[in-house]
Amino acid sequence: MKALVYTAPNQVVHRDEPDPAAGPGEVLIRVEAVGICGSDMHAFHGHDPRRVPPLILGHELAGEILAGPGKGRRVTVNPIIACGRCEYCVQGRDNLCANRTMIGMQRPGGFAERVVTAASAVIDLPEGMDVRAAALTEPAATALHALALASRALARPVPECSVLVIGGGAIGLLAALLLRTWGARRILLAETNALRREAARRASAVEAFDPLAGGGPAEGAMDLVVDAVGAAPTRKAALAAVKPGGVVLHIGLQDRASEIDMRKLTLAEVTLIGAYTYSTADLRAAARALHEGAFGDLAWVEDRPLAEGARAFDDLHHGRSAAAKILLRP
Repeated sequence: MKALVYTAPNQVVHRDEPDPAAGPGEVLIRVEAVGICGSDMHAFHGHDPRRVPPLILGHELAGEILAGPGKGRRVTVNPIIACGRCEYCVQGRDNLCANRTMIGMQRPGGFAERVVTAASAVIDLPEGMDVRAAALTEPAATALHALALASRALARPVPECSVLVIGGGAIGLLAALLLRTWGARRILLAETNALRREAARRASAVEAFDPLAGGGPAEGAMDLVVDAVGAAPTRKAALAAVKPGGVVLHIGLQDRASEIDMRKLTLAEVTLIGAYTYSTADLRAAARALHEGAFGDLAWVEDRPLAEGARAFDDLHHGRSAAAKILLRP
């Protein structure tokens, strides 16, 4: 089969790879569409020691089961393969599974014509769901899971809140779109890429601005701040922008560590929440929400052939694409 293989930092190659076969308890999926995630870019840059080349990356996918339980079903997948036995799994918090593995990390991923995963990790798609929406289930579930955590911590309901989203990539934009559906009073989006700012304005009707140009909210003005970047400067900006008693939701994973203003966190009683991926229930809810239009028409998503994947990675690396999400089609 053809696959896009991460072979070295800043290098992916479209080449022939052995055809995968499903073993006991597994399914073989024909990939219809697969998204390039920020974590794939992180690996591409050589910054993720868990993703060791040569490796087929990709974990945001939709397709059809060719072999194994449920043959013929159209599915998306939970890329996290949980053990089902640890304390987190039995609580329904399988994203925190102590023994988890993941396609596109420890196992070959979805930047290929076919992929094998655990039968327990597949999520049935709503009848007639568009493949473009289906392939966004994983990042949409990340946004949904995170905002559900934040909404429980807010002092007032989301429709009464002003929100700052930092980062106009897929997770940030999907969070802004969902907040719009939930009726947030005001949504600001900080994004340094001019192409993405314009795409976000068209897609979500939010107030997109360039944080490097000095725009954005006043200090201490926002009820909720979503950091969908996770870099040292964005963490600092998030703590500066949040109101006393407000919530900072940290989703991005760009930098491993940085100083934050613990004095403000304490004196202003700010709630800081870390959110990682999603549960299986979140994935099912995200698929339904996408199918029902909760995230808009998805016109901001760009489709390219898998064979042109190296160009897509290079365009994302150099900021040449306005798309918050590029889907590759095998």
